[in-house]
Amino acid sequence: MRILLVEDDASLARGLVATLRKDGFVVDHVADGEAALEVAAGEPYAVIVLDVTLPTVDGFEVLRQIRGKSCHTPVLMLTARDAVRDRVTGLDLGADDYMLKPFDPAELAARLRALGRRGPGDPSPVVTLGTLTFDRSTSIAHLNGRELDLRRRERTVLERLISRAGRVVTRDRLESEVFGYEDEVGPNALEVYVGRLRKKLEPDGPQIRNIRGVGYMIDLA
Repeated sequence: MRILLVEDDASLARGLVATLRKDGFVVDHVADGEAALEVAAGEPYAVIVLDVTLPTVDGFEVLRQIRGKSCHTPVLMLTARDAVRDRVTGLDLGADDYMLKPFDPAELAARLRALGRRGPGDPSPVVTLGTLTFDRSTSIAHLNGRELDLRRRERTVLERLISRAGRVVTRDRLESEVFGYEDEVGPNALEVYVGRLRKKLEPDGPQIRNIRGVGYMIDLA
């Protein structure tokens, strides 16, 4: 799951980025509202974590502008303000969740997973494709009841393909969701992770197909 963290407290941001990446998230970080507006407009994120108090443009204005541009990405707001009116303002502007500082990073990760798997008509975190099951709340996959040993980016590739099972995911879209903009990515990096996944799903897991010149698709069964 790729998320955008908008937080101007450098120490807090470093800690959150490190913790969330260990939990399997792809994290991009910006420290002010103007940068948030620019990045959010051009990149696909599963969730945006947005601090209220930001330099240049505050979190409320960032939220107002992205919702005004019909961006429906879930937004979780962070604030040190324990004022009901601030929370009401954020929710009225279109925030999906709110956390007061200080908070437990484990709770933040759990809320991000919950927001990221929201989708029309698909409330369950567990997806089953034939002999494969994938729990999006934990990013754990089982094949024939055996837990698969997956690296962080392998989990992300699998989750992205499973979320659109039976449909083609373009190469550009998959790369943008698997790799952050600060990642150094080789020209064949995506193929490497897809190849590893294919081997781990053999011999009786769902097949990952290469749609030449377009992208990849995982079979429904």
